Amino acid sequence: MTHLSFYWLPENREMIEKGIESEFAQFLENSIDSGKITLPPIPEVVLKIQKQCQFDDTTIFDIADCLVEDPGLAAVVIRVANSVIFNRRNIECTDIVTAVARLGILRVRDIVTAQSIEQMKNSVNLSEGCNRILRNSAATSKELSATMVMVVKEFKLAHPTRYQYLDADKALLTGLIADIGLFCLVNEYYLYLERGNYLEEALALRIFNSLCPAASQLVLAKWGFDADFIDIAANKDHQDLNLDVSYLDVARIANHILMFRHDDERLEDHDVEVDVTGADILYKLTNLSDSDFQIKINELISASGF
Repeated sequence: MTHLSFYWLPENREMIEKGIESEFAQFLENSIDSGKITLPPIPEVVLKIQKQCQFDDTTIFDIADCLVEDPGLAAVVIRVANSVIFNRRNIECTDIVTAVARLGILRVRDIVTAQSIEQMKNSVNLSEGCNRILRNSAATSKELSATMVMVVKEFKLAHPTRYQYLDADKALLTGLIADIGLFCLVNEYYLYLERGNYLEEALALRIFNSLCPAASQLVLAKWGFDADFIDIAANKDHQDLNLDVSYLDVARIANHILMFRHDDERLEDHDVEVDVTGADILYKLTNLSDSDFQIKINELISASGF
């Protein structure tokens, strides 16, 4: 499909939308699986760290050696390791080996990937519309991740032992890169326009919203991220967990809170399953004043070190 000449006709609108969506989805899935699509252009050091994390014999020194090649990312890792969210013992570290040891190999991978995606969303040079979509995504991801941290903190405050498996740092990172596949979609849209085709931006946005979960799931799986990251990106539980609250539950609660606070018209049809504690958290966080809620969001983003 190379044009939308009759898109304005009401009787054709839904049919054309579905046709484009399914065509685009199949193309994207096939392209990522075959390695023929350009994945988010994150630094080579990040790709090396992702690869190293797939080997059982990788050590903190291997990861530290990779980070030494990129002083900027090394500085980010040290800063994050000393942040309020990640530095639970409040002991400052000043060298990269200690920072990696404190955070853990997989957490360092998550941090450098999230940082790279954040920078990419705010600095890419595509069309004006594509750049705007990615910048909006960066802001939304920060808000979601900070709200997820808020939700985790409330669960642990209510029942420290019962919800001890929930970590604020992991909640933050899963939220930050939940829509990582968006870059693939936006980049394909940009190339589509560059080839002289036309696709209304409003329609493209609807397609992105529909396909982003599948695209993000494919990217994260290809990069070796764990099931919690993939579940949140896909908004689907792929695990058979016997837990009161999963990270996906946390993400859904956080999303519901944000929909409420933004007066999202879809809220009425948005259901989220919660236990009694979750219901209390929903009530508490939705009843904060706008200024108090925004202050908490800003504090958590600042405290994360990103």
